[in-house]
Parts: sequence; C-alpha cells; structure tokens
Amino acid sequence: MQTSSWVAVAILLGFGLLELLRTNLFSKPEQCRHDGIVETISTVLLIVVTQPMILIAVNWLGLHFFPQYQGALAGISVFLAIPLFLVLEDMMQYWWHRTSHNVGWLYNLHRAHHNARYMSVRLVYRNNIIYYAMMPSIWLASVLVYLGLGWFYAGYLIVKMLVIIGAHSDVAWDAPLYRIKWLSPVMWVVERTISTPATHHAHHGRHLSDPAVHYKGNYGNLLFFWDVLFGTARITRTYPQSYGVENLPEATLGQQLLWPIFPENKDIDRKVPGATPEAAVNPAIA
Repeated sequence: MQTSSWVAVAILLGFGLLELLRTNLFSKPEQCRHDGIVETISTVLLIVVTQPMILIAVNWLGLHFFPQYQGALAGISVFLAIPLFLVLEDMMQYWWHRTSHNVGWLYNLHRAHHNARYMSVRLVYRNNIIYYAMMPSIWLASVLVYLGLGWFYAGYLIVKMLVIIGAHSDVAWDAPLYRIKWLSPVMWVVERTISTPATHHAHHGRHLSDPAVHYKGNYGNLLFFWDVLFGTARITRTYPQSYGVENLPEATLGQQLLWPIFPENKDIDRKVPGATPEAAVNPAIA
C-alpha cells in the first residue's frame, strides 16, 4: 500500500478504538446485517485497490503522454502546495459531493453512504465502489503527486483524515467545547473553517423537520469553508435526533456496492407509503 493509505488506516484505527471504548463500534443503533459488509468492502477496496490504481494509472499516463512534466512542481513552496491541494482536491470533492445530491444517477452511487442509520468512523469510506473510481478529486490529487507533490500529500492526508474521520465519529469532539463559554469565539471560527461533528452530522440527519438536519447542504470534507462560501452551510451546534434519510428505501447489498450493475428495484416506490416515485428512490434529491 501507499504511505498515504497506511496513514488513513492508522487514523481510522485510532478513532475506531475510541468508539470501541465509548460507543460500541460494532453494534450501532438500528444497524442491519448488510452494514458491516458494505463498510468493510468499500473501505478495503478504496484503500488497497482504487486509490493505488488511480495513482498508478495517472503515473503511467503521465509518463506516456507528458513525461516532461513529471516532478515539475517538486520544488515549489509549501505555501503554494497548500492552495493547490485545497482547491484541486478538497474543493473538487465538495462539488462532486454536492452534485451527487442533486443528480439522480450520481446519488445512486452515493446513497450507500446515507443508508446507515447511525454515525461512526465506519461510514467515512462507505460508498459505491464506482463512486470512488470516478471521483475527480482522487484523480487530481494523483496528478499533483505525478507533478512532484507526493512529499506534501502524506502530510495533507493526515490533516484531512483527522478532520473527516472526526466529523463522522459518534464521539463528538466538539460537543464539550461548545459548553465552554470563553471558547465560543474560537469555535465560531473553527466550525466555519473545517468540518466538525455538529456540521457534518447535520448532513446525515434523517428528518427535515429536525432543526439540526441539513442533508441538502454541509457537503464539505476537510474545509467546511466551501459550504460557507457557496451558500450551503447550516450551523446549529446541535446534533440530529436520528440518522439516515427519511423515506430512503431499502437497497440490496449489490445495489449499495455496485449500482448500476445491480439496478434499482423498479417497484421500490410502492414500499414507501405516501412517497412519490422520485422521492422514494432518491429522497435527498427531490
């Protein structure tokens, strides 16, 4: 595995241990029998297969078509590398994520992430396998590595993993900080800069009637700033009462991991009383 992949695994294990000790990592509320299988397969394949293969593919394409640019950015300052990754990797992931909640077929690739009715570090890489293979930010990060910024990528990844894994965990690190009155101005800046449990849990909330839920926004991964900048932010400093997406129909194991190879059940809308066919299949884009 690549060094960056080992870093992701180490951070996942660290937060996983915290959940194991605090909130029962392997037995979450409303967990179903397919949840652990989807999470294990999608996480392992991304770290062991998809991301390394994209790095290899970009390197091969670069050497074949653009050999003169290999390592072209290796000597740039860290102060130039930071905005390159934030824009080409993190902001692109924001737009990919946002688009996935507004385009039906992309939501079908992303819906496995929202099928879970709980929050956990287990969800971080829970997605359709094809979703990650197509993700622009992984390809663009690989291009930056080919251009010579591999030295920066490992450090960048450590920071990003700490933020997004912490934001998915049901051990909310921000909750006790909100209760400290003198920290309120600091937290005002923090929650508008990076993804926190409160802001990202809102994106996973189940019911739109819940004031803490905002699954049509709060798309940011490392930086929540993109939501603030592009008008999709909601900050409440509270947490949803339940997770998942209301009226989201059941999906088979195959549909969660490999839609459209395993297509949607055409009769699924009949299983959700009162839902329109579109909302029954993709309620988060209705």
